Amino acid sequence: MPPPTGGTRDVLEIDWTFFGELCRGLALRVAGAFDPEIVVGIAKAGVIPAAVIASILQRDLASMAVTRFGSGTRPTLVTAPPPSVRGRRILIVDETCDSGDTFKLALAAVRDHRPEAVKTAVSFRTGRYAPDFHALATESRIVLPWDREIVVDGQLVTRPDYAAWLGEDA
Repeated sequence: MPPPTGGTRDVLEIDWTFFGELCRGLALRVAGAFDPEIVVGIAKAGVIPAAVIASILQRDLASMAVTRFGSGTRPTLVTAPPPSVRGRRILIVDETCDSGDTFKLALAAVRDHRPEAVKTAVSFRTGRYAPDFHALATESRIVLPWDREIVVDGQLVTRPDYAAWLGEDA
């Protein structure tokens, strides 16, 4: 997840327990309104909630990769969804959604395979774009438990861009 830039926004640091509860709630919300056959996670970070939701719903899991090549650029499809989405009910999952650009690209790629139905779900809705399902709507910057630290010179350190948000030394 690329960090948001500009402005002064609160920071919401998510731990693994809270993330698990959000996924449970999101899975229940989806199950009450939609019965997906395949859950497709948007790699990298969207695959994590997708795997949890697919496991809770006892559905197949697939992935596709969408990335941005630089800050402020449009998303690019790196890996297409699998052909097995054809004629099936698909739930596309990502970790956060702000502008919706990633979801729009992912939806178009899945629809190219002619699924029976497709819906979107996100752990954190942080902007105006409204996926079909979300666990939490917030304007805060999100720091996810798997994204907080990186390896630098063989050591785990807080991501420098997050350290500033969290008031820590990088």
